[in-house]
Formats: sequence, C-alpha cells, structure tokens
Amino acid sequence: MSTPERFNPVVDILERWAAEEPDAVALISIDEAGQLVARQTARELALLSQRMARALAGLSVGAGDRVLIMMSRVPAWYTALLGALRVGAVAIPTPSQCTARDVGYRIRMAQPVAVIADEGAARRTAEALQDAPTVRHRIVCASEGNIATGWTSLEDLLRRAPTGDLTPAPTAADDPSMIFFTSGTVSHPKMVLHRQVYPLGHVATARLWQGLKPGDRHWTVSDTGWAKAAWGSLFGQWHERAAVVQVNLTRPDAGHILATIRDHQVTSFCAPPTLYRSLVQEDLKALDLQCLRQCTSAGEPLNPEVIRAWHEGTGLTIRDGYGQTETTLLVANLTDQPLRPGSMGRPVPGYEVAVVDDVGRPLAIGELGNIAVATIPRPPGLFSGYLNNEEQTRNVFRAGWYFTGDKARIDEDGYFWFSSRADDVITSSAYRIGPFEVESALIEHPAVLEAAVVGRDDPKRTQIVCAFVRLTRGYVASDALTRELQDHVKRVTAPYKYPREIHYCDELPKTISGKIRRSALRQLLKDGF
Repeated sequence: MSTPERFNPVVDILERWAAEEPDAVALISIDEAGQLVARQTARELALLSQRMARALAGLSVGAGDRVLIMMSRVPAWYTALLGALRVGAVAIPTPSQCTARDVGYRIRMAQPVAVIADEGAARRTAEALQDAPTVRHRIVCASEGNIATGWTSLEDLLRRAPTGDLTPAPTAADDPSMIFFTSGTVSHPKMVLHRQVYPLGHVATARLWQGLKPGDRHWTVSDTGWAKAAWGSLFGQWHERAAVVQVNLTRPDAGHILATIRDHQVTSFCAPPTLYRSLVQEDLKALDLQCLRQCTSAGEPLNPEVIRAWHEGTGLTIRDGYGQTETTLLVANLTDQPLRPGSMGRPVPGYEVAVVDDVGRPLAIGELGNIAVATIPRPPGLFSGYLNNEEQTRNVFRAGWYFTGDKARIDEDGYFWFSSRADDVITSSAYRIGPFEVESALIEHPAVLEAAVVGRDDPKRTQIVCAFVRLTRGYVASDALTRELQDHVKRVTAPYKYPREIHYCDELPKTISGKIRRSALRQLLKDGF
C-alpha cells in the first residue's frame, strides 16, 4: 500500500465510509451483563467525532497537542479518541484501571494538555492531576451530579460545542498521531510514537489475518489503553467495512465471553493466549458458535495444545500472530496460507522481516537470531521512535533494521518459530533454551492450565530451567505431580530442557495487557522464593 502525502484516519477512513454507506453499522457496544448498550452507524460515529473535534478546538486544543484518554470500553471512548485525532491532536490511550502513580508517570513523561477520563478513572487519579501543570483541561464522562470540582462534563462539552463545519486538520502522513506506553516488563514503560499513517498498517491485520469482509462483526478482547485496541477495535476493521464489537468486561469470564459471541453473532474473534487457555476449559461443543468464522490470537505465542483443544471444541483453528506496541501485525498465520500450529507464521505483506545476527546480517535457515524489520522504506505501521529516549531508539534502529528484541528461527518454507524475548533465553550447561518451548510442553499435560518458565542462576550449569505452573481444576500440587510433569517434558521435547524446579501458584504475574511478567518471576527467585 502506497503512503499518501497527507492523511487523517478519521477523515480518510471513517468519514469516507460514512459518506458511501451512512447506515452501515460500525460499532456495537455491550455492557458487562452482555446487554446491548448502543449500535452506532458510520455516519453517527463520524458526526460525533466532528462534534468532539469542534469542542476541543473551542478549548484551543489542536494539532500536535497531546490528549490523554482514560476510559473503559464504552461508546464515549470512541467519541473522545476520534475527536482528538480529527483535530490533529496526539492521542494517548491509557488503561482505565491505571493507578494515580501510573497516571502521574504518564503525565510527567507525555505532558498532555488535556485529560479525558471516565468517572472511576477520574476519581482514582485525582491525586496525580493535582500536580500536572501541563494539563489545562480535565474532562470527565460521568452521570449527572457526579462531576467533581475542576472537571468539565463531557456531555456538557459536546452539547456546547460550536456548530458548523470544522475543516479537518491538514495532517501530513508523518505527523504524530498516537502515543502508547509499553507494558514495561523489564524497565519503566517507554513512549511509543506512531504517525498518522499508522492505521494503514492495520489494513493487512484486518483483511489478511482477521479475514474481515463487509458486514462482519469483529471482537478483540482488549483494554482501550493497549495498542491491541488499535489492532482490533479501530480503523483496520472499518477500512474493511466491518463492525467493531466492544464489551465492557471488568474481569474476563470464559462462560460469559462464549455466550456473548453466540448472543451477538460475532463472526471474528481475537483474544490473548491467556484467555484462550481458559476458554478451552469450557464445554465448547455444548455451545452454538456457528456464527464464528475466524479466530486469532496475539500478545504471546500460542501453544499448539491450545490450538488443538479449540479446534476439537469449535471446528475452528486459531491463527496466531506476532507484532508489538511499536508495530502493527508483523508475522502471522494468514488466512490464505497453510497453518503450522506452533509457528508464528510468515511475514505480513508490507513488511520485510528477517532473522539476523547482532550486526544485522541475515542468518541461515534454522539458526536462532534476532527478529528484525527492514526500515527502508519505513512501513506505515512501524513507529517513529521512543519519544524523549534517543538512546533506546538508536539501540533498536541500526544497520537498516528495527530490532524487535525477540528471538526466532525460520524454517525452509519461510515460517517463523518463536524462541523468546532476547533477555528471556536460558543458558544451561552450554544449551540455549527458549522458555516458550518448555511452556508449550508443560501445557500439553492435562494438569497444567498455564505455565511460565525462567532461568535460575546455578553455579554448575550457569542456569537451570525453573517453571511456575497454574493447575487446572481437579489437580493438586504434589511431589509426585512434579515428577510426572518433569518426565512429561522429557518425553515431548529435548530432555535437557526439562524444568529442574516446578513451583505451583494460583496466578501468574502479568502485565496490564495480559503478558506473563517473567521479570517478576526471576525477581521472586532472587528473593528466595
């Protein structure tokens, strides 16, 4: 896809759709109980975004200004985000469950001029906003009578918005558009800056991976503050003329999620591996999920055993995909290619992705190396850099590549096979062991619901493989079970990879986006767990 010189995703994707098919359903919002809250057409969304843009312009918020948006999965989130983007502001989507400390850090780093929050987020983060000199406007979506001092009602702001046409911000394709904060698994979160053309990188995500067609209903389980929301809840789906489904879940419940898919006729579904692992524990064959046509997963590698169990229960195959906050979908099991369970898939059109050594030289088939993305020409979905962090930007952009920080191998047919994050590789008795391989072996055992593997320092072997396991219902931790799991790993993968220690836990530490925080597990071991 060629990159236009000027581009604004609200105008060039949503409003174009609204002009051509004004009555097409674009957004379906469902509450926690599974009830329909709103069904909005492309025209209705476009008009709301224009009204919000006029309201922001009336507050002197315009092109280049930063607007932090912290709301749950409700229709107003779209109003706020789309209005900010239309006026040329830089949107900062922020998880609605962030603490005052989290928000204080983001405000200090990003220096927004406005904060738009829901009632709970506004109340929870009030302390952080007391010392926020850059924030000129505090806007809250709250019920009447619950507007705290110093906050402006979003509803009132929209009602008072100036009338008439508002010329869209003449944003250039390379102008800043969105800032996401990384999940911070090994360091403080970094600010990932994307350009106005970033949504064009998600066209392949929607078309070639999610397999969307006009009239489809796509649901990505994602917090509004994650980059995953942009993958599955915004412009890529609308470019393909499919409706986005958002569900205001507070705590994902497997049975409720499956019932929502059935009751609201979701045709395309995307969820993180941690959620699929819970879904396959349900009696999938007892549910009528015939509406589903495509299932996808991203965030962490998906274990082959989960893919098998989902297929047995639904007849559908989960197509794994790989990308980052810094990118759109990079490598995936696309709809027009044979799927190899356990593989990341092949590079997505629009990206040149390779496995290279530390100086950027492509490696031979089967060799473990760095997953890297060619930067010349720069793909639309690739970020500009880490804002206010030139050193880290230089570290990842070098030798004509963007180094993702992940490790993989490529087979003879061009399929990528994930190994680990670069800092997660375990070195034991001169063997290099990827945690994912051991985790996948463990999850194949019926006793294991979730597993995370890290290395523990060892004077004889450099490191030993150490596993943290969450058990499925009906199983109890014991020495006998530990030996059974160790023997199981020895049978299904190379014996040297088996975990010499297994610890049982009720929950695994995860980032706000659902990824397992192996850094936290390594710290537990250092603290004498």
